[in-house]
Amino acid sequence: MTLKDRVEWKNLEKHYQEIKDTSLKEMFTSTPDRANRLSIEDCHWFVDFSKNRISEKTLELLLDLANAADLKNQIAAMFKGERINGTENRAVLHTALRNCSDRPVILDGKDVMPQINAVIGKMESLAGQIRDQSWKGFTGKPIKNVVNIGIGGSDLGPYMVCEALKHYSDRSLQVRFISNIDATHLVEQLYGLNPEETLFIIASKTFTTQETMTNAESAKRWLLEVLGEKAAVKQHFVALSTNKEKVTEFGIDPANMFEFWDWVGGRYSLTSAIGLSIMIAIGPDNFKKLRSGFHAMDEHFRTQDLYQNIPVLMGLIGVWYNNFFGSESTAVLPYDQYLHRLPAYLQQTDMESNGKGVDRAGRPVDYQTGPIIWGEAGTNGQHAFYQLIHQGTKLIPCDFIGFANSLHDHNDHHHKLMSNYFAQQEALAFGKDEDDLKKENTPETLIPFKLFEGNRPSTCLMSKRLTPESLGALIALYEHKVF
Repeated sequence: MTLKDRVEWKNLEKHYQEIKDTSLKEMFTSTPDRANRLSIEDCHWFVDFSKNRISEKTLELLLDLANAADLKNQIAAMFKGERINGTENRAVLHTALRNCSDRPVILDGKDVMPQINAVIGKMESLAGQIRDQSWKGFTGKPIKNVVNIGIGGSDLGPYMVCEALKHYSDRSLQVRFISNIDATHLVEQLYGLNPEETLFIIASKTFTTQETMTNAESAKRWLLEVLGEKAAVKQHFVALSTNKEKVTEFGIDPANMFEFWDWVGGRYSLTSAIGLSIMIAIGPDNFKKLRSGFHAMDEHFRTQDLYQNIPVLMGLIGVWYNNFFGSESTAVLPYDQYLHRLPAYLQQTDMESNGKGVDRAGRPVDYQTGPIIWGEAGTNGQHAFYQLIHQGTKLIPCDFIGFANSLHDHNDHHHKLMSNYFAQQEALAFGKDEDDLKKENTPETLIPFKLFEGNRPSTCLMSKRLTPESLGALIALYEHKVF
C-alpha cells in the first residue's frame, strides 16, 4: 500500500476540499482563542501555528497519518541506535553528539558516549590552547587566525553557527571558512592573513574530498612559501577525519586528528569534531550551552506527545502544504542579522535529506517529498522578494524567526525590526481589502494594484534572546522537522 492509498491520506484529501476556501480571517473570527489553542512554548521557543491554513481537525487528521506511518516508534528507533539508514546500513545518531544526560547510547551493544566525550575533551584542550595563546605556530607566534577548509556539512553548519554566535566569540581571533573549489574563495579568505599566525582545520571524513583537498594543498603551499620547512605543517594544520594514513601523508600529526563516525551524517555533524571552529570561536563553555540547547529539543522530540511536539507539527504542516495545497517552497525568514546563513544551512539539511524520488524500499513515490527551502534575513528580504509572497500567484508558507530582546543597546533598531516582523505576518494572514483601501483614500484606478489578498500562511517562532542554547534548540527543531 502506498502512502496515498491509506485511508488517512484519503481523509486529508476530503478535508482539504472542505477547508481550502476558508480564509484565515474566518478562522480567527470563528475561534477567537485560536492563537492560544495553536501555540506551544518549550525549549526556549514559543511557536505559534495559528496563522496557518489549518484547523484543529487538520492537525488531528495529520496526526492520524503520522500514527499510521508509525512515527513514534520510528523516532524511538533513531534514538536507540537502530540502523534506520537502510541504504548504507547505518545508525543515525547525531543526537548522541549532544546527549547531555547520563543516559548511555548503545550501538551494536556498546555505549558510544565515552568515545564522544573523549573527542569533545580533546577539542576543548585544543580550543583552550588557541584561546589562551599557548599553542604556538612554527616561528613561536600565537595563533590569531583559524581557517576551516571543508564543504557541505563540513562548512555550512560551522560557518552558520560562527556567524550566529559572533556576539559570544573571541574577537581577537579571526575565524574564516573556505569551501568552493573556485580559487577566488581561497585567495580572498587568505587575504591579509599572516601564515605564522594561522591554523588550518581540514574537515574531510575520508581526506579525499576533491574540493577540500584541493584547497588544503593550496593552503599548505601558501604556508610553506613563507615558513619554508615542511615540519611547519604540524603546527599549522589539524584534521577532522577518520583516514589516519591520508592525514599523516599530508603532514599532519595524527595526534591532531579529531575523529567522527559513520553514524553522523555530514549535515547533522556540527556538534561533532566538525564543530571545532565553533568551539575555538565561542569557547568550550558556550559550546556546552549550544549542545544543551540541542539536547533540550532532542528530548522534547523524543518524549513529547505528537500533538504537542513542535518538530512533528511543523513537519506535518509542511506535508499539508506541499501535497494538498501544492505549494512548492518554504521561506525561512530570520529577523536577526546574525542568522543570515541559516536559510543556506537549512537548504542542505532539508533538501539533501528529503530530496528523494523513491521511498525507503526504493519504489518511486507519487507524492511530494520535500519543499524548496529559501530565504533571507529580515528586513532585507522585504525589499527583495516579499512582493511575490504577498501579491504573487504562488502560495509560499513562511517561517518567521525572531527574538524579543536584542543583543545590543540599540533599542530603536530592535523595536522597528520587530514591528516589521509582526506586521508582515499580520499582512500575510489578513491582507488589505477594497474597503480598507477606500478608507485610506486610495484612487479607484489604483485599488486593484494595492489589494493584498491575505490568506498567506506563516509560522511564528520566537525566543527571548539569541543565545547558544536557543540556537541549538532551533537547529535541532529543524533537524527533527526534516525527520
